[in-house]
Amino acid sequence: MNTIPKPLVLANQWTIVLAVVIALLTQNAWILFVPLVSCVLSVFVGIHPVMLVVKKFLSKPLNEYIQEDKDQLKFNQWMAISFLAIAVISYMFNMMTIFNIATIMVGIAAMVAILGFCIGCFIRFQYQQWQYKRKKIA
Repeated sequence: MNTIPKPLVLANQWTIVLAVVIALLTQNAWILFVPLVSCVLSVFVGIHPVMLVVKKFLSKPLNEYIQEDKDQLKFNQWMAISFLAIAVISYMFNMMTIFNIATIMVGIAAMVAILGFCIGCFIRFQYQQWQYKRKKIA
């Protein structure tokens, strides 16, 4: 199984939360490009700039940390990319209600994940269960 150390996952989540707070306080979407670009690069290229920086500050070898499933992180990043992109695009078109809703949603998801419940994990699990039941019936 391909895994990522939990401190790196937390760094990604905190980056999203901090960018969301700044974006909402300033009503400016440009700070959202930090997590958006990081997640896009991670999904498409396999390089996450925030995690690369944080990795340098970890005190133990990577395998000594609690590990998170890389496929789950990729699924969660797709969700974050979607909401961050909606937020940025709606900001560009001056649709501030949509900007605020999308920004708040991705922020809540990241904050709840930091607190211990992964909304994306729950959604992915339900989807996998649905796929399994569908294959079982067919």
